[in-house]
Parts: sequence; structure tokens; C-alpha cells
Amino acid sequence: MVKNLLKIVSLFIISVGFFSCEDVVDIDLSTAPAKLVIDASIKWQKGTAGNEQTIRLTTTTDFYATTIPTVSGATVFITDGNGIQYDFIETPGSGNYVCTNFNPEIRQTYTLTVVYDSQVYTATESLIEVPTIDNIEQTENGGFTGDQKEVKFFYQDNGLVDNFYLEEYNSSFTILPEYDVIDDSFFQGNQMFGLYTNEDMKTNDVLQFTLHGISESYYNYMNILLGIAGTNGGSPFQTPPATVRGNIVNQTNTNNFALGFFRLSETDTISYTVQ
Repeated sequence: MVKNLLKIVSLFIISVGFFSCEDVVDIDLSTAPAKLVIDASIKWQKGTAGNEQTIRLTTTTDFYATTIPTVSGATVFITDGNGIQYDFIETPGSGNYVCTNFNPEIRQTYTLTVVYDSQVYTATESLIEVPTIDNIEQTENGGFTGDQKEVKFFYQDNGLVDNFYLEEYNSSFTILPEYDVIDDSFFQGNQMFGLYTNEDMKTNDVLQFTLHGISESYYNYMNILLGIAGTNGGSPFQTPPATVRGNIVNQTNTNNFALGFFRLSETDTISYTVQ
């Protein structure tokens, strides 16, 4: 009888434990004042005119928000080193500011200006060239286990200057692109490659590789972001550093800085079907 009673009490305690695990806990997170986010990536795909470019303006929001607030009513333009101004006009209510007559020029200097809420934000960068992707190779002995499909794309580094690259990987079986940054410190003037492997990759999957030429400052910026995200050697469980600030400066009030980075890249893209 005592033995049966102990069993019943034990089952009751376990049941209470299970039900307790189902409680929803709402954590009251403090919300910082919203900051302007400027997504100003000017990309000139090889073989295109590059005249149509888009800059997106949003703001930060609280952790539990399901939508990202867009910014309307801003004045956005880019001025090149010759003093030519390219105006970016918002598609009404979208936060997307579009220019249809932009003139991309390798190593030309460009200055971005965004005027919003009586604040003036500026940033200056040059448009960086990129080599052509030469060829793609696939092997069957990649990954940590040595038996996964592995795909490499190759490109020739220009040995006359220091180069920095952003490698972008899109696939038919992932929702978001993956990124990596690399410089030519150990490959000056030699052939370089980007490598992609994924345990979910299988025959007939489609991969798209995009190579971006980037500045050293953008390379450093992305290196930090990728480290925080848990790639490039960073731990996803490490304490994040202070907010990563880009090259955009608030000329009206430096303390009220915007998030984001203004960069200009020539790009080359190639698609590959996994064998």
C-alpha cells in the first residue's frame, strides 16, 4: 500500500513538472530609441549598365516586432567625384529609394547623402572592381566527414593592388544567402577560390555564387558582423560587442548615428547545378 502510494505521489510530482514546462514566459525587454538603418549597397553586375540602383531606409524596432518599419519622406542622393548628383526617389510608402540614371565607374569616389528628420547623414566610398569567375569544380570528399559534396569557384587576383572580396552563396535549398570575406594577403597575384559545402546539398540543387569587390573598411566591417553571427570563427554564444557602426556619419548630431554601411561593388555571378 505504501509502495503504491509512493508511486502515485511520484507520478503526480512528475506530471506537475511537465505541465510547468508548458508555461509561456514573457520577458520584458527594454526598448531603445529607434535608429535609422541605411542599406546602401551599390552593386554593378558585370555586363550590365548598372544604371538602376536602390537604397533602402528602415528603422530599428523592438525584439518582438513582426515587421520592420520603413522610412518615407527622406531626401537621398549620391554625388560622384566630378560633382554629378544622382537622385534616389522613393517608391511611395516602400522605404525603397530608386535611381535609374546612376553611372558606375571603377575607382570613382562617391558620396552618399541622406536627409531625414532634420538630420544629415553622409558617407564616402569608392567603387571597387572584381575579377571574373573563371570556372567551377566539384568534389565528393568535402565537409567535416570527408564524404560530402564540395563546390569551388575560382578567380584570378590582381597582384598590382591589395584586394578584398565578399563571397555570397545562394542555393535552392536555403532561404537566406551565406557570406564570407577574404583578402589576398596570402594569394597576391594568384588564383583564389570560394568554397561551398552543405550537408543538405544534393544532386540537381542549384547554387549561385556572387563575388563582390569591396574596400578594406567594408571588409573589416563585415568581418566583425560575421564573427558576431557565429561564422568566420566567432561563437554564436559569445557576448556581442558594442553596436557595430558603419561608415555613415550624422553631420548634424554625431551621437545620433545611423546603422548600415555605404559601399559600392562591381560583382560577378555564376550559377551551377550540383552533379
